[in-house]
Amino acid sequence: MNPADLGLPVDVPSTALFTDHYELTMLQAALANGTADRRSVFEVFTRRLPEGRRYGVVAGTGRVLDAVENFRFDTAVLEFLRERAVVDMRTLDWLASYRFSGDIWGYPEGEVYFPGSPLLRVEGSFAECVLLETVILSILNHDSAIAAAASRMASAAGGRPLIEMGARRTHELAAVAASRAAYVGGFTSTSDLAAGFRYGIPTVGTSAHAFTLVHDTERDAFQAQVASLGSGTTLLVDTYDVAEAVRTAVEVAGTGLGAVRIDSGDLLLVAHRVRQQLDELGATGTKIVVTSDLDEYAIASLAAAPVDAYGVGTQLVTGSGHPTCSMVYKLVARAASADPKAPLVPVAKKSSGGKTSIGGRKWAARRTDAEGVAEAEVVGTGAVPAPLADTQLLVQLVKAGEVVARESLEAARDRHREALASLPLSATQLSRGEAVIPTEYA
Repeated sequence: MNPADLGLPVDVPSTALFTDHYELTMLQAALANGTADRRSVFEVFTRRLPEGRRYGVVAGTGRVLDAVENFRFDTAVLEFLRERAVVDMRTLDWLASYRFSGDIWGYPEGEVYFPGSPLLRVEGSFAECVLLETVILSILNHDSAIAAAASRMASAAGGRPLIEMGARRTHELAAVAASRAAYVGGFTSTSDLAAGFRYGIPTVGTSAHAFTLVHDTERDAFQAQVASLGSGTTLLVDTYDVAEAVRTAVEVAGTGLGAVRIDSGDLLLVAHRVRQQLDELGATGTKIVVTSDLDEYAIASLAAAPVDAYGVGTQLVTGSGHPTCSMVYKLVARAASADPKAPLVPVAKKSSGGKTSIGGRKWAARRTDAEGVAEAEVVGTGAVPAPLADTQLLVQLVKAGEVVARESLEAARDRHREALASLPLSATQLSRGEAVIPTEYA
């Protein structure tokens, strides 16, 4: 069974209104003056990385493909547009049969990127491409921000498992997308059942402080949980006194207790004390899980602590201070006329204020040194230099309107690990700095 086929609230039947009003008014004007059918190339890129970040992470590609497939103007949507007089009848008639029939190329999900990287290239008529701007950007900006934060946290964790537990800190649908992006970036599981159902991400969870507080004693709560979930469960030990709770936990579950969770206090100090106490009680195999508003810096500060896993919520689902990647969707080339054989002409925004763009249909490749370590992101137009032909980054995702590169989350997750491993070691440093490799224009 494919959960996406059930049409549950975690899915949206049509993405057509996940767009801005002016996309449709541009369409109306283009249909009227004859430019709607001009062959066009749009590209998604970012002019800079968020402050202090050394690389970006592409996430949300799979969701973009779903959104493009579901970009349909059904009867109810068309009636809404007609009632609000958003566009005229000619435009409504055109929208009624809208299906994206062009091509999309992009960096595959999980890949890293840098300023100027052409992350996504959308090709088709001006009319069919311009409508996709907002939905594409909303997905890529959100998911890539979460994945970048997740990647930094995973690096800081040094191989220890990370649990995504931020559903209660964001919009309910954003929580599902955040969990997916976090998994691509290196997290191992989620507390969000909708994410597990929709994307197959492993789900975990045991109990909160409320479960302890509803019982007359902490011992009663632990006994109830162990009776229900077994001695391999994780017991929350910081509701009252941590040392007393740890002692009670081992008495109730035995030395085979799976784990204890610490959710408050000086985590570095408490983790050391709890580890010592567990070992003295003979529970040498019991793991320690810490939560409590962690970010990559807090995780890094616990590197020397006897912590076995981390649970992260708020900071993850808000991009750890950078909830967007500032990606833009710009027209970079268009045909001189509506003639299908008309050549493409590079176009670019030239205004001041740091919002210029570079015209032309672009390719991208990553140049490496003799050891295979990345040394530059090379972006260009025209022919790809022979030495870079085998290191091109864009792959075809949609061909003539049909998705041709849908893949599993595991594939994107593995790709991110490989991409990160190919960067200079300084990429994983949490200290502030510029992009770990420069972007060069050929």
